[in-house]
Amino acid sequence: MLTIDRATYDAIVAHARRDHPDEACGIVAGPEGSDRPERFVEMVNAAGSPTFYEFDSTDLFQLYKEMDENGEEPVVIYHSHTATEAYPSRTDIGLAMEPNAHYVLVSTRLHGNNEGPVEFRSYRIVDGEVTEEEVTVVDEQTD
Repeated sequence: MLTIDRATYDAIVAHARRDHPDEACGIVAGPEGSDRPERFVEMVNAAGSPTFYEFDSTDLFQLYKEMDENGEEPVVIYHSHTATEAYPSRTDIGLAMEPNAHYVLVSTRLHGNNEGPVEFRSYRIVDGEVTEEEVTVVDEQTD
């Protein structure tokens, strides 16, 4: 199960809406081994595409360096789908290299940049195996 605070949930959804019609992407870091998403990091989709996302390699390297220095790991890796449901594509599954991360997908297909509900779903992806998990949104993270 993914437990995420309201502010982080809202930030992910806002990023997905803002970047529509291109896919948005980012990471939420947290203390190693905690499974607590704490530090929201909005990334640039280097692909600039409505059907594919790619982290800028320099930005990603810098982020992993920061996480290593801070004793953090990627707890949530998120991106949006702009025309399809919030379910990992074959490409998404092939790119999933963090077995402990929650892979969050937000679909903006119904309302695009506008207000309105989005699909917000989370998955564990390990060795090509996709397992959907429950998402609980809380007012704030607690220990």
